[in-house]
Amino acid sequence: MSGILERSFKVLEHLAEHPEGCALSALASELQIPLSASHRLLAELIRCGYVRQEARDGHYVLTIKLVSISLSFLSRSGIVDIAQPLLDQLASTSGELVRLAVVDGEDLTFVAKAQGATHGLRYDPDMGLSVALSCSAAGHAWLSTMGEDDAMALVAKKGLGKPEDYGPKAPTSLKAVMAFVKAARQRGFSMINEVFAPAMTAMAAPVFSADGTAIGVVTIAGPSVRLTPQRMEALGPALCQAAEEVARASGASALFKKRA
Repeated sequence: MSGILERSFKVLEHLAEHPEGCALSALASELQIPLSASHRLLAELIRCGYVRQEARDGHYVLTIKLVSISLSFLSRSGIVDIAQPLLDQLASTSGELVRLAVVDGEDLTFVAKAQGATHGLRYDPDMGLSVALSCSAAGHAWLSTMGEDDAMALVAKKGLGKPEDYGPKAPTSLKAVMAFVKAARQRGFSMINEVFAPAMTAMAAPVFSADGTAIGVVTIAGPSVRLTPQRMEALGPALCQAAEEVARASGASALFKKRA
């Protein structure tokens, strides 16, 4: 049963990366699941309402059922209600994309955002995905709240990102990741430049619960031509203040209470 569940989630995650749909043969090949088993999984997911098969080309696509469940969860948790005004304010101050990620076990997941860029380049990557700890400002900020051994163990467990999937300055060793983490710990917030993606920069500050546990991360990200290292340094106090305000408001969210 655990194997079936794991394969089912892999299928859902794969289809989430292909909103245009995916052929059965391509899905089975890329996930290395036998064709017959892939067909059975998709048939069951269709029966449950999570997947549908397009009549025009036979490709499989996600329905909005997962989106509906996710939005319902976030709405009931109260996290968007308490965080959105604070994110909006920081986005207005920075003129860039501001996001909130929450700690979920050994993962960080973005759950809310505000876009401050009103013209020109706009950076807006996918929401709702787990954060790559080794190659992201959010990951470095969260790791900076941990002891050295715990941070290294988590990075080792999660693995390093493939260089071709990230920016030209993405760390390719555990030592290189920990250099970013050390800098974030000393500064009070993380900064990256062409690490997560080419020509993009980002910064992040952790959100702490009343007992000092890190329960989330607030980030600012944008094009490096605008969000320069000097600009990030200047925005540091505003970012940290926003993280503190989210922390103070977190008691109103059932999701944050659970993580605290």
